[in-house]
Amino acid sequence: RVAYFGILLQKNSWRTSLLLAYQSLGVVYGDLSTSPLYVYKSTFAEDIQHSETNEEIFGVLSFVFWTLTLVPLFKYVFVVLRADDNGEGGTFALYSLICRHARVSLLPNRQVADEALSTYKLEHHPEKKSSSGVKLYLEKHKVLHTALLILVLLGTCMVIGDGVLTPAISVFSAVSGLELSMSKEHHQYAVIPITCFILVCLFALQHYGTHRVGFFFAPIVLTWLLCISSLGIYNIIYWNPHVYQALSPYYMFKFLKKTRKGGWMSLGGILLCITGSEAMFADLGHFSYSAIQTAFTFLVYPALILAYMGQAAYLSQHHHTSYQISFYVSVPESVRWPVLIIAILASVVGSQAIISGTFSIINQSQSLSCFPRVKVIHTSDKIHGQIYIPEINWVLMILCIAVTIGFRDTKHMGNASGLAVMTVMLVTTCLTSLVIILCWHKPPIVALFFLLFFGSIELLYFSASLTKFTEGAWLPILLALFLMTIMFVWHYATIKKYEFDLHNKVSLEWLLALGPSLGIARVPGIGLVFTDLTSGIPANFSRFVTNLPAFHRVLVFVCVKSVPVPFVPPAERYLVGRVGPAAHRSYRCIVRYGYRDVHQDVDSFESELVSKLADFIHYDWHRSQHSSHSEEDVSHSNESTSECRLAVIGTVAFSGTPAYEIEESVEPASVSIGFSTVESVTDVIEMEPVHAVERRVRFAIDDDSESDVRTNMELHLREELQDLLAAQEAGTAFILGHSHVRAKQGSSVFKRLAINFGYNFLRRNCRGPDVALKVPPVSLLEVGMVYVV
Repeated sequence: RVAYFGILLQKNSWRTSLLLAYQSLGVVYGDLSTSPLYVYKSTFAEDIQHSETNEEIFGVLSFVFWTLTLVPLFKYVFVVLRADDNGEGGTFALYSLICRHARVSLLPNRQVADEALSTYKLEHHPEKKSSSGVKLYLEKHKVLHTALLILVLLGTCMVIGDGVLTPAISVFSAVSGLELSMSKEHHQYAVIPITCFILVCLFALQHYGTHRVGFFFAPIVLTWLLCISSLGIYNIIYWNPHVYQALSPYYMFKFLKKTRKGGWMSLGGILLCITGSEAMFADLGHFSYSAIQTAFTFLVYPALILAYMGQAAYLSQHHHTSYQISFYVSVPESVRWPVLIIAILASVVGSQAIISGTFSIINQSQSLSCFPRVKVIHTSDKIHGQIYIPEINWVLMILCIAVTIGFRDTKHMGNASGLAVMTVMLVTTCLTSLVIILCWHKPPIVALFFLLFFGSIELLYFSASLTKFTEGAWLPILLALFLMTIMFVWHYATIKKYEFDLHNKVSLEWLLALGPSLGIARVPGIGLVFTDLTSGIPANFSRFVTNLPAFHRVLVFVCVKSVPVPFVPPAERYLVGRVGPAAHRSYRCIVRYGYRDVHQDVDSFESELVSKLADFIHYDWHRSQHSSHSEEDVSHSNESTSECRLAVIGTVAFSGTPAYEIEESVEPASVSIGFSTVESVTDVIEMEPVHAVERRVRFAIDDDSESDVRTNMELHLREELQDLLAAQEAGTAFILGHSHVRAKQGSSVFKRLAINFGYNFLRRNCRGPDVALKVPPVSLLEVGMVYVV
């Protein structure tokens, strides 16, 4: 019976994997599968010419075959896809993995409590594995932390640049098939307007979300792959059955020997055969490793090889075609129109994938404080990660149309796209090398071999792309410099603001000293004070109280922070603790999100926050009830001048009398509380301060002991909950800082330009924290703050 269920489970897993592999065709492989439209055309555009000996076309085919085999198949499918972050892929996933295994992150407000997250998993426990020299060297030199972030931002900016170039070159190349069906004069005036019209329609439909038309995508790409592979087989059999000989590496050397510098420069066109390979890793979170591996190995890879071989077979017998070398010349005239329509649809699907990927990576950059705040709309409640960013969408559309009209040919678009693609791949190679050492704990020689082998291949193509700087390759470099400047300035200023807040925060004693004797009034309602600090009282609140001597009956200091994990489970999202004694009715709530998490709207956030406060109040009084019976804990329970230890409050039903028992532990773990009356138990984790001696405690309370003390505590518990409910009914005010940042006197010219002009310009023209947090204007209180950094 066990064997039967094992076989059944295995069958179901294979079915799921095959279904995901089919679905991945439309999302992951749209860009990669349309590359046969423009690879040969870009390669033979200017640097080399096709001759009677066929050495050029066979050499290019050999380069295409081995490039597709080594980079997408060996590098991505067999190595890079395994470097996932809890199933997520992409540049930020690699950076997140590295930051968790080595202290190289520049992000502020990190806490030891973050390491207790279930998604914050390490490959090996740090105490059980000796630290490598590379790790110690990285952690020691702060300049390397900045260099690592710049490398990540460079890869991110090139992905965004690819989001501009890929739709333009894909759609333009597909529409270019019209040149075989109309005169040259009409073709010039038809291709550009049709391409621009398709691009406008494509970007105009983005707000509906990928899931609305997603079920069309996989069949289109599958049809396209079957179409190009069938054409390839036909051309191989009909025109040159011996074209398979060109797959030998010997033809690469023969090609370079004959063409020399021109052949090396033509590599900038050949590399376009692997555009879209990065999507296999970037979109890993939507599918699975086995699904992407299966789809590429058994369908996409063979179809692409057959397509390129078929084109080479046709061109080997047609040395003097009346048209420029292109994909459509190898298509039989009887099926040219259907192939043209399928090609346009496939190019639209490929463009859709890179646009969605651009939205996703900008959202990740924003969550890690590396991009100005923009509006993020989640277009699907069921499919995670499908988002739409209006501002970015229209900017991408304008840039795509500008590229199409400005370049007007595949050659310049291919040069620009090729440089962007190779830069992203080089960044991925470098980051994966660090993952091999820091996360997989392999010998440095293994990472060095990986870096040198794949890095040398990519550097060869990268150098060929750089030679085309004046012929289109300048565009991704210009875009990357512009975007990196914005991202680095925003990140730098954000960190400096946090350091200013940290140095100017107010002590807890100051807050507790505020009272009626100083003319301070407590007004009805809940005051949510948003801050980046995870401890202490923010300076903007002290300014608020100084100018308006009143604050709300229930006060909550809220810190919404990002942690270097893709997702934070809802049950582990809220860290709650007291600020001062229970009678003060002040709390601290740290809300943790991963870089791929969906942020809640204000209504659900407000109600859930109050619910978590109520759960924490229950928990804290039960803990205090036990502390009154334990002599060793009495001193801790009476600490009214310090902040209470934060507790992770999940979805716990506090009904009945909890059953506890005491257990000592020296591990830096946590407190887990189980409730015997709850069917599905969610843990409540209480974290000790950093470097403190921690212990795991399970409390035990006898129902018959100290009934008077229990009655008194239950009275206080009920009173505190009633105050919370009354404050919620009175209304909630959101208190945010309205910041103006300026550089210190004596700062360098670059710093003054970056802070006084660059950052403040971005802050004024991008969405404010109130919009990002979806705070209703009627409930907003802004406190002006001048940051001198």
